[in-house]
Amino acid sequence: VGYIIVQGAPAMSWEFISGFPTDGMKAGGILPALIGTIWLTIGTAIVSVPLGIGAAIYLAEYATENRWTRAIRIAIINLAGIPSVVYGLFGLGLFVLFLGFGTSIIAGSLTLAIMTLPVIIASTREALASVPMAFREACWNMGATRWQTIRKVVLPNAISGILTGIILEVSRTAGETAPIMFTGAAAFIPFLPQSVFDETMAMSLHLYVISTQVTGVPEEVPYGVALVLITMVLAMNALSIAFRVYLRGKKKW
Repeated sequence: VGYIIVQGAPAMSWEFISGFPTDGMKAGGILPALIGTIWLTIGTAIVSVPLGIGAAIYLAEYATENRWTRAIRIAIINLAGIPSVVYGLFGLGLFVLFLGFGTSIIAGSLTLAIMTLPVIIASTREALASVPMAFREACWNMGATRWQTIRKVVLPNAISGILTGIILEVSRTAGETAPIMFTGAAAFIPFLPQSVFDETMAMSLHLYVISTQVTGVPEEVPYGVALVLITMVLAMNALSIAFRVYLRGKKKW
């Protein structure tokens, strides 16, 4: 991190953050890539977080232990270890071609959401399992339904772990290159996206392109892009840690 800061600091300026690439991406700014990364990250969270939490609640609190649920759990573990480029090819076949979304923000976000779902499900299940069973039994003995127990007792006591896993995983998607290369990102677009059906630039792909495909790029420019990307990820991680500490301080046990 220190080396990237030293190498990338000379490129840092307001024009670099707020401008568009110029001179064949050898100069100018990174605004389209920065905005595109934010679009993709938010789209991923909107899709993956509700599905991931819902699936984890079902598996942890409702599903009975049988061959079907064991197979699902094994599948989730295996899906978490699949290389991201495989998800990119899956997204290309399903969202870009079969569903006709084309290369767009929505196709890239859905692909990233599927990639992050297994980790969100696993981390949420672990957080739910950390809540003592005695809490649930006390609620049931008082006449509460299973959903009332989950909503009023289990989720509030597991929320810090759930949010930490979600934020860490979603922030990781900001640096993914292979999935969006096939589904949602382009090497260069001279305008900002107007809707989720537009193609967009992304920080990770922009960094790859100017580092390997464009000649004559000043040395500090790729490091500047990397510095902005790392700053985004570290900021999201710091937010998750601070929020986790705050929520743990409000726990009553």
